[in-house]
Amino acid sequence: MDKTELAKLQAFMRKTLQSPNLEVRLRPRKNDSAEVYIGDEFVGVLFRDEEDGDLSYNFSMAILDYDLEEA
Repeated sequence: MDKTELAKLQAFMRKTLQSPNLEVRLRPRKNDSAEVYIGDEFVGVLFRDEEDGDLSYNFSMAILDYDLEEA
């Protein structure tokens, strides 16, 4: 992923999730995925999937049971 692609993904996710503090960051030593943060909190990984000429992105977010207790 390059900086232009990350900026587009960040703008889309901020708008879709209504979270202006959301940030999409490059992952160290990885070029097929990015990390997603809200403020300083890591919330998930965004994977780039290019297969048979089709490009898509998959967002993976783990929710731990103790996180639900804090909600």
